[in-house]
Amino acid sequence: MNEIIGRIFKFETHVFAKHADLYSRLATDGQSPKALMISCADSRIVPELILQAEPGDLFVTRNAGNIVPPFSQANGGVSSAVEYAVVALGVTDIIVCGHSGCGAMEALQRPGALDGMPNVAAWLRHAHAAESVVRCYPDLSDAERLRVLTLENVVCQLAHLRTHPSVAAAIARGKVALHGWLVDIHSGSILALDETSGHFTPVRSNSPLPVALPHASRLAAHETLKRSA
Repeated sequence: MNEIIGRIFKFETHVFAKHADLYSRLATDGQSPKALMISCADSRIVPELILQAEPGDLFVTRNAGNIVPPFSQANGGVSSAVEYAVVALGVTDIIVCGHSGCGAMEALQRPGALDGMPNVAAWLRHAHAAESVVRCYPDLSDAERLRVLTLENVVCQLAHLRTHPSVAAAIARGKVALHGWLVDIHSGSILALDETSGHFTPVRSNSPLPVALPHASRLAAHETLKRSA
């Protein structure tokens, strides 16, 4: 803990001082991040570092397994963060970010691993759909199964996001795009879900960013209304 306290003083005397103008502007004008990132709480994953974000660039919510519960009337931290980011802050992009070696996903694969953690077990029930999809893959090794589950969990949570009224409305207006990522801790590379292929592909500097759901108006009844007018 003493080491962490020392870092607090380093932030105040070095980091904050270096960005004093930026912090002053944020304190006066408030925040206007363009993206919401929903990531795992794993200590090895630091969203701001991955995106090389400055203060004010990124709105972040983290939890075990980068879970997004489907919308319900029961209030929750992730649901509130999503709603606030979309409605109050007007973010234009939402990223669900998983990672290699995810302990939450690994626990889902091991019978009894969560027996002593009833709250974690209840939370991870929101990944059970991904578990079911993994059964569609034949002959996986344990390592392959974990990776597949982690990727399919990102897909599952993106589907849950679309059940949130604020997100659904923003998507319909073409104001929000959805992204599904996996960070490989061993290599530092990022895989992104591509809407066209339905697959995760590597992010490369010389190629367009794969997007799970691009910005586009998605008013399904629009043409029907035009024809009936």
